Amino acid sequence: MDALNTPSAAIPSPNLATRGRAPALASAGEFLSFRLGAEEYGIDILSVQEIRSYEEPTRIANAPDFIKGVVNLRGVIVPIVDMRIKLGCAKVDYNALTVVIVLSVHDRVVGLVVDSVSDVIRLSHDHIKAAPQISTTLDAGFITGIASVGERMLILADIEALIGSADMGLVTQPPSVQ
Repeated sequence: MDALNTPSAAIPSPNLATRGRAPALASAGEFLSFRLGAEEYGIDILSVQEIRSYEEPTRIANAPDFIKGVVNLRGVIVPIVDMRIKLGCAKVDYNALTVVIVLSVHDRVVGLVVDSVSDVIRLSHDHIKAAPQISTTLDAGFITGIASVGERMLILADIEALIGSADMGLVTQPPSVQ
């Protein structure tokens, strides 16, 4: 059975309370695929609010380089994160294919700048394998699997854990219970 004809399933969020913990393997379901440099990534489609063309955001003083600034999206101030800078892509060009994926994560709206969006892919458990323990541009703690779809390889990422990480500084973490 091919990836586009498998039944859709609910996609529970993997539990990644701490960076040191190994991520849970991604569940079957639908993923939005996008490109960063030569790599193709997949994120849970349920986190995606919309996809917009790139517009220059208003810069915020003293923000990290990967936070390009903010935009006003229908009255909501949305921080814009350039994932190419955040993940250390060698070349960061803005062109007609550059888009912003607007996400709703941890009760916040955040925009991610990516090279391009490919499509929505339905993946079954048969398509998702555990990620090998190797060095990648994406912190391995956020990789929830590698999916093979025909000739394509998708790096599946837990976008909630990535956006909620302390180094992003976009989401206030609840106090830890001891």
